Order: sequence, then structure tokens, then C-alpha cells
Amino acid sequence: MKIRTMDGAALERKTKKSFSKVKEEMHSIQLEISKLQKRFDKLVAGKVELDLSKTNGLSHRPRKIFFTCGVGKAKEKLQSFEHALRNAGIAHFNLVRVSSILPPNCQFTQKSQALEDLKPGQIVFCVMADISTDEPNRLIASSIGLAVPAQKDHYGYISEHHTFGMTEKKAGDYSEDLAATMLASTLGVQFDPYRAYDERKEQYKMSGKIVKTRSITKTALGDKNGLWTTVVAAAVFVP
Repeated sequence: MKIRTMDGAALERKTKKSFSKVKEEMHSIQLEISKLQKRFDKLVAGKVELDLSKTNGLSHRPRKIFFTCGVGKAKEKLQSFEHALRNAGIAHFNLVRVSSILPPNCQFTQKSQALEDLKPGQIVFCVMADISTDEPNRLIASSIGLAVPAQKDHYGYISEHHTFGMTEKKAGDYSEDLAATMLASTLGVQFDPYRAYDERKEQYKMSGKIVKTRSITKTALGDKNGLWTTVVAAAVFVP
């Protein structure tokens, strides 16, 4: 077998060529790292906004929130739910239920204004409460409560509550109480859980850590002819 050998000069030239190629690749990598570092610095500084169109709207922190509610009746339970969503004005969205956090700096807005920023078929996140019945004259209620912290860069709480036999006021107070109590416990506000909500509400306000609470509630009596009746209440997020 014939073995090819390489003289010293040729070996040196090949080594230099390989070394030069490695240096070029390293330089290219360093440029990419530098670009990524600059982009990261801008993101940290808040100078670059995420393009929601590139993330299909699935990765974002909502800027606004609004309340809505509705009632629907139909022969089928699912249809009554759909009619309730239509009555609430949100049936034309792909609704995704999320849990109970109000993002920092998320502003409450009117439903009519918020709907102008949303498109039919859009994926829309919401906290929703709903309940249905086919029992004639049975009282049902769905409610959403909201508690907003005084400190704007802190998150708040949203609660959902659905029940039988509770009036609109009682259901609204209950959901509002749930949201306020969850936020109060997070902020370290001292309160007596066995006191009436009206008393604890004053404690929350006096602490200076909870700036406001509110709720939205929908009640209805089961259809007298036995149709399915559904009520929904929702806190809807706007990108």
C-alpha cells in the first residue's frame, strides 16, 4: 500500500488555512452573540414590544380587561350556553378560560370600546363563570369579582362564582369577597375571615393596599317550559 506523505511547508499551509477558517467561524459566532445580547438588553429595558401576530396571540400580557354577562335559553344545554355568550357579546371569539390573575397595569375598560380592538375568530382569554338549569323557575347566578391592588406593578385577583338560589346582590358580594380576600392574603393584609364582608371590606380599604373591588353578576329563573337556561359572567382580556 502506498502511503502519501506531506512535506513540512505543505502541512504548515494547510494548518494556517484551517486556523484561518476557524477564526472566521468564531468571528461570525461572536457577531451573532453580540446581536442577541443587544436584543436581550432592549427587551429588558422594555424598548422592544413582542409582535403578537408572530406568537398567534398566545404569549402576551393583556393591557385591558372588561366585564360582560348574558343569559340564553334553548332546547339543548350547549345551545343555551351559546345564546348566553351571544347575549354577552362574545360568542364570535374563540374563548380560552384562564385562571384568576389580573396582570399588573391592566386597565379596566368599557365593553363597547374593548370590542373594537378584537376581531371575529380571535383567540380571546377570559375568566368565566357559567351555570345552567332545565328546572322551571329555579334561580341560577353566575358572577365575576375583581380586586385591584393600590400598587400598580402588583397583580390583582379575579374570582368566578356560580350557584343556585342566590340573588344577584348576594352572588355579586360573594364573588367580590372572594377576589378581595385572595388579594388581601397575598398582600399580607390582616383580617378576620369570620367577619361579614362589609366589615372586612372596610379593613381592606383602610390597609391602603387594595384600591378597589367590583363585580358583575347575571341571574335568571329556569324557563317555565323546561328549556335549558344558562347564565354567564366573564372578565375578558384585551391584548
